[in-house]
Amino acid sequence: MEQLKFGHKKLYIDGKLVEASNNKTFEVICPADERPTATIAWASREDTERALESAQRGFKTWSALPLNERLDWIDKLRNKILDNKDRLRESIMYEMGKTWEGTEEDLTSITDSLKYYSEEIKKRSDIPLEDKEGTHEHHFISQPLGVAVAFLAYNFPLLNLGFKLGPALAAGSSIILKPSEFSPLSAYIIGELCAEINFPAGVITVLCGDVKEVGIPLCESTIPKLITMIGSTETAQKLIAQSAKTSIKRYSMECGGNAPFIVCEDADLELAINIGAALKTGNSGQICVAPNRFFVHESLVEDFTAGMVEKFSGTKVGFGRENQPDMGPLANKASVKKVQHIVNKAIEQGGKLRYGGKALDGTGYYFEPTVITFDSNEVEVLQHEIFGPVALIVPFKTKEKVIVLANNTDAGLASYVFSKNNETLDFFAKRLEFGEVQLNGVKYDIYLPHGGVKNSGIGVDCSTYALDDYLAKKRVTKALLRQ
Repeated sequence: MEQLKFGHKKLYIDGKLVEASNNKTFEVICPADERPTATIAWASREDTERALESAQRGFKTWSALPLNERLDWIDKLRNKILDNKDRLRESIMYEMGKTWEGTEEDLTSITDSLKYYSEEIKKRSDIPLEDKEGTHEHHFISQPLGVAVAFLAYNFPLLNLGFKLGPALAAGSSIILKPSEFSPLSAYIIGELCAEINFPAGVITVLCGDVKEVGIPLCESTIPKLITMIGSTETAQKLIAQSAKTSIKRYSMECGGNAPFIVCEDADLELAINIGAALKTGNSGQICVAPNRFFVHESLVEDFTAGMVEKFSGTKVGFGRENQPDMGPLANKASVKKVQHIVNKAIEQGGKLRYGGKALDGTGYYFEPTVITFDSNEVEVLQHEIFGPVALIVPFKTKEKVIVLANNTDAGLASYVFSKNNETLDFFAKRLEFGEVQLNGVKYDIYLPHGGVKNSGIGVDCSTYALDDYLAKKRVTKALLRQ
């Protein structure tokens, strides 16, 4: 048997690296060459139960530690991650097919999260409440919540993990990390690093397995106090339904989007083209905040389309640190089929193929950057998240009409508007029904709240507000004794 690049990785449960109790394994496939790059231990229901029990014990230990000791452990883990940054980035490149440059965001996201929340938790203090009669003292206090279970999407393996791990550890909660089966390798390596520094047992758990053996037992257990997720709306609905059967839990979920990208008649056209193309080719369009629907004023639509075609035609598709491609493959074969289906459907529904439109021949899950234009807004395919390098372009006449089109979706994560007129920008900022409205640019960072409305989720990732998901709140009232 050919030696796998990353070998075999074990589950990380109760502070130890262990094989699955049933000795099952799972192959991690590199989407660039369709070959196995690693195997991982594939957890059983028995492993899941052990993970839950150890996480409960880990919570009791972790939450009881003085804050400065918790922060020392977090810093120790962060330093260990930095010491292994190239190894982690390479694992993401091989499990996701990302460009080497694209892996940096994953690495910096987890390290920035650990650092940011270590600083942010120190700013938290009990909140005094007014007693109008002067007979009592009141404080609103925060305490570690309990065990959190995090289901992670495949597109940003360590970014998604870091968004959950940072606030959980800082808040004093333990966390079970369940990565996607399409990109579990880097998460399993995080488990290895935890084991190497003897991180307190049960505080962090890493495991992956079948839905019936891992996903459902994690949800149905009464041990978790929080179910958090990054993934699709459909997955979120299933997790809520499964977990609500047995106990009342908190939910923090970042779900799919259907982002509008609105280019007004007075927009900086070059800026809009550059950002639009970058958002569609970055991570091969597998980004929840990537634009789905490009609404372009009718006076600019042909120039915008030509600009997008020019950008896409110059995109270098490939794999490897030395090759320096601009875009890698999609994550798996199913993604290629889904994107191809959406492209075919768009053309059937009247779309004009202006560039690309098909999977690339040969080995790997590559798909051409694609541009499709429509004459009409009444297109059913515009209601579906693409999660691939496909730009659907639709003309519009007035801002009053396009705001209706932009809001005509059950999703509500990110949105983008380009205009040089502040009144126009204000019009859209107030009326767009999305958790994020980006005006004339794009900005994401660990200190900025990230979340959606409607079917795009509950709660936020990033910013100080994410800490609240991992903290229990209670009011403490003390009667003032009469002298």
